[in-house]
Amino acid sequence: MLTKKIIGLIPSRISSTRLYQKPLLEINKIPLVIHTYLRAKLSKKISDLYICCDDRSIYDVAKKYGAKVIMTSKKNKNGTERIAEAYEKINKKYDLIIDIQGDEPLISPKHIDTVIENHLKNLNYDIILPSIITNNIDTPNIVKIVVNQNNEVMYLSRALIPYNFKKKTKNFLKHLSIISFKPSALKKFKKSNESPIEKIEGIELMRALEIGLKVKTINLKGGSFSIDVEKDYLKAKKFMKNDKYFKLYKKLKI
Repeated sequence: MLTKKIIGLIPSRISSTRLYQKPLLEINKIPLVIHTYLRAKLSKKISDLYICCDDRSIYDVAKKYGAKVIMTSKKNKNGTERIAEAYEKINKKYDLIIDIQGDEPLISPKHIDTVIENHLKNLNYDIILPSIITNNIDTPNIVKIVVNQNNEVMYLSRALIPYNFKKKTKNFLKHLSIISFKPSALKKFKKSNESPIEKIEGIELMRALEIGLKVKTINLKGGSFSIDVEKDYLKAKKFMKNDKYFKLYKKLKI
């Protein structure tokens, strides 16, 4: 079997209404976006890795840490559009494109590899979107997923879905911010306009569903979470102290 070429792209923007200059906030003197990059570098399946940013301040920090980085337009509406632009600029062919959100400094390299392995076995799907079962997501900052019996994604929402009307449940599916795209799917997404439900929910992957892309989820276990508000940032600082992957790169020399 030929070795597959996999590229990881980390979208990062400087503007954040909820947390000022979020990508550059530091945990143990390392910026959040660099934590994500260094952890993604621990993946055994990724062939190449880039930070895709919209501001010189992020670009300069990436260069300081020796990270590959690409400048992208501030006009991109979301991270998927940003990585699509970056992928075009790279102008090389890869078998899969992995979108790794830059605001998850506790992301697991093993999760990245699991997503890649699963997509390579299920290439009839355009996108693989992993999820985690959780009971503590009653907040619009966390995207929830509803799937069918084949684990195909039917809908994503910031609301608490499915709604507890006839039967009570405490377990919901939380969207994990590692997304595997077939190159053709990312290209189709970029060519499509912002879709109606995407505009309402503020969830970019609703566009993928609305234009007919096939999206499957796989269930993972772990405690990774995105940094959306200050409470998340403080929680990440606490968790990082005993994190096993952080121990592998915390003594990095600049």
